[in-house]
Amino acid sequence: MSEIDPQQLAERCAQAMFEQDQASQKLGMKIESVAPGRAELSMTVTEDMIQGHGSCHGGYLFTLADSAFAFSCNTYDKRTVASGCSIDYVYGASLGDRLIATAEERSRGGRTGVYDITLTNQDGGTVALFRGKSYQVRGSVIDSEEQS
Repeated sequence: MSEIDPQQLAERCAQAMFEQDQASQKLGMKIESVAPGRAELSMTVTEDMIQGHGSCHGGYLFTLADSAFAFSCNTYDKRTVASGCSIDYVYGASLGDRLIATAEERSRGGRTGVYDITLTNQDGGTVALFRGKSYQVRGSVIDSEEQS
């Protein structure tokens, strides 16, 4: 098996995951960038995402942040899931806003990791802050045969 560089591995993991991720696809999320321990996803707020107070429902903000978290902690081809997470809503998002979720690894060791995700709008304003804790389970993200 030939050695693959960490950036290429991160990109291949993201591609493999996104192909199976119907939830992120159906919500119009796009992977803007990925690197080892890092991911940036975007999503535009649509009419279907607006709640009773006229702003984006917090569940959609959470979902975007959670997806960025998932892509960032799976960049090493070690199947990794969330063991816990929290979100703080800072500012509302409106119809048509382009949201960007930037996930960054803070620590990773053994089978666990901690990731911080910042959600911003198209003007750079902070919409939400999310922290995810990850746990590595059995398996890989991409088939081992593809890596050779």
